Amino acid sequence: MNHLFTILEVGGLGGIVVMIVSMIVLGAFVFGLVVAAIIKLIYESGGDKKYSKNNFWLTVLIVMLVCGIISGAICGGM
Repeated sequence: MNHLFTILEVGGLGGIVVMIVSMIVLGAFVFGLVVAAIIKLIYESGGDKKYSKNNFWLTVLIVMLVCGIISGAICGGM
């Protein structure tokens, strides 16, 4: 008799969990870069104001944190 095991039957799902979490983090990072770039363009279009590197990376971090909260609420349930 030939047995085919799925990933759930075999166990050891650590690799899949790491892949899923890393995809979420990478997606949030790319989304944060896009949002921060748009905010920088809007902020600097208003005149002589300059958007510093510190503000840029802080914006990316805040967007990533918000994405993490939303992802946790969706995946973890409320």
